[in-house]
Order: sequence, then structure tokens, then C-alpha cells
Amino acid sequence: VGEKVQLTCTFKSSSPITESLTVDWTYRPLTGGQMETIFHYQSVAYPTTVGKFKDRISWVGNVAKGDASIAIESPVMSDNGTFICSVKNPPDV
Repeated sequence: VGEKVQLTCTFKSSSPITESLTVDWTYRPLTGGQMETIFHYQSVAYPTTVGKFKDRISWVGNVAKGDASIAIESPVMSDNGTFICSVKNPPDV
């Protein structure tokens, strides 16, 4: 709680890394409910502009090295939940 936390996501792809590679991070609260996209990456980072993670997510990955990690600033207990990282690198998924 209170300290910046990194959510690590690594991937391997059989296709060359191109600008069409996308990364999506989704979140579902521990209490259940709707999955929400909290971060999108395609050549540049698109952190969410709404919801509880607004202005708290930063991109710390490097897709050239198979890293799609993000960081969350000032985490609180209510952030607890399921975080899913999805990487698509067409035609590889």
C-alpha cells in the first residue's frame, strides 16, 4: 500500500515485433463485477483516462524485449483484484 508497484508481463512471439503489436491490461475487482480495460499500448502508451486507475498507471515495458509491464502509483487495498495482460502481435496472438 502506498508504494509504486510493478505488474510484470512478459511475452514471446514467433512473428517480428511491428507497430501492429497491441497490449491490453484489464482489471476486475476482488469483489467481482465488470472487467475494465485500464491500459492500452500500440506504439505509444494509452493509460485509462477514467475510473479508479486514472493518472496512476505508467508504461514500464519494452516490447522489443518481450516486456509489456505497467506500474501503478499509490496502490490502495481496494485496488486488489485480477489484472490480465493480453499481447497481440499479428498474425501471432
